Amino acid sequence: MKFLLELFQKNFSTLLTMFLLVAVPLLGSSSVALLLYRHQHLLQNLRLGPALLYFALTAVTMALALTPTTFVAIVTGYYFGWGGLPGMVLAYALAAAIGYELALRLDHGKLRHFLHLFPKAEAVLGELQSHSWQLILLTRLSPVLPFALMTFVLAIVGVPRRRFLLASVLGMLPRSLFFYWLGTEASDV
Repeated sequence: MKFLLELFQKNFSTLLTMFLLVAVPLLGSSSVALLLYRHQHLLQNLRLGPALLYFALTAVTMALALTPTTFVAIVTGYYFGWGGLPGMVLAYALAAAIGYELALRLDHGKLRHFLHLFPKAEAVLGELQSHSWQLILLTRLSPVLPFALMTFVLAIVGVPRRRFLLASVLGMLPRSLFFYWLGTEASDV
């Protein structure tokens, strides 16, 4: 019990951030869905400038866990069709990069430092770093694991940045393509 209390006290900001990264997307996507339902014209027939702004905003909302990546894929597919897919992939990569940097700045290595006190945790961290490519691919394939939370966790356990970004984009493609396709077909439903 003392161990858990110490873990909680030393890592309160990290644990709070992890909780918010799971809870906030539901509120964010519900709000955006309601807004788009009432004002469908907002994203119809956008020119290049507003479309780029849309992709930049979705990158920020995904990075901050305001909207889930699956939700963004469906909405983008619905409004942009297949022409918007490259923008969505770039927004996803930007969201991963932003999320990675935010995680490092929020945690300041506190959780890793704490885990280094335990030899078994140290071994797990070493294993995660050496096999991080497969781990990242698997976490990005799963529609159940929240994007922002996994970005946060992978960053604070020390997954190398470049490997993280490449594996994130590759790992998200199969799942996101499916949900993107659903978005393109939503007008026929």
